[in-house]
Amino acid sequence: MKFEGIYTPAITPHGTDGAIDRTAFAEVLESLIAAKVHGIIIGGSTGEYYAHTPRERVDLASYAKEVVGTRLPLIVSTGAIRTEDSVAYAKAAREIKADAILVTSPPYALPTERENAVHALTIDRAADLPIMLYNYPGRMGVSMGEEYFARVGRSKNVVAIKESSGDLGQVHMLARRFPNIALSCGWDDQALELFAWGARSWVCAGSNFLPAEHIALYEACVLEKNFDKGRRIMMAMMPLMHVLDGGKFVQSIKYGCELAGLKAGGLRAPLRPLNEDDKRGLRTVVTTLKRTVAQIASGANHA
Repeated sequence: MKFEGIYTPAITPHGTDGAIDRTAFAEVLESLIAAKVHGIIIGGSTGEYYAHTPRERVDLASYAKEVVGTRLPLIVSTGAIRTEDSVAYAKAAREIKADAILVTSPPYALPTERENAVHALTIDRAADLPIMLYNYPGRMGVSMGEEYFARVGRSKNVVAIKESSGDLGQVHMLARRFPNIALSCGWDDQALELFAWGARSWVCAGSNFLPAEHIALYEACVLEKNFDKGRRIMMAMMPLMHVLDGGKFVQSIKYGCELAGLKAGGLRAPLRPLNEDDKRGLRTVVTTLKRTVAQIASGANHA
């Protein structure tokens, strides 16, 4: 499997009783398919996996497959502290015929690179599916390094990495030393740099509610090779990225979905919704971003 394009880590709508709203979830998935994103990821942090029970996670992935079918690639996250739990999620992904799995470092455990590699390869053996690694030391506590990649890169299933360290030195190392593992942008405000270094995909939560704008940046940089245009789009998107980096990530994504007419529902504890000032600020950012990117895409903005 080749990862190319925009891959959206889908939100999980909740009802007023806190339960997963399956109808609203199906509407989210259908909206992404209609927007022509290139793949959907289930069970990521944007989807609040950490606040769901194991049963909910498995059922949600299964339902997503029912809704999506073969219309788009479906990637299922296996993130968990215990290797045994990640293996269970990987097996469940195989059973529903997911197209790939997302493999993270186990949070809180702080494994060595060798231990982390064994963790990943154990998941790999359980699923035998294409793998996108997910390097996010800010949440997991450890970064995937050269020893790790030397070990896991031997598997034919390890085909890509969502690189979310924010460290461009890491990007350079991956591009030079491990070209067999395709780069995917996982650090939004470095999308332009990742594309310049050969990334052909972007896992971006903002595409839940602004898919066209994220697709526009991908197409400018990857398909058109027009980095001047890409830079203008990127500058227009930076205010959104600053909002999303402001400490209320999932809350902002869900409110953005509401602005787009989707039923996002509440958040699972301990998170709380945005306050009115935050909502007002995000509305302004979204309105300006959409107008500016539309102008750039139409060729009206040559500044």
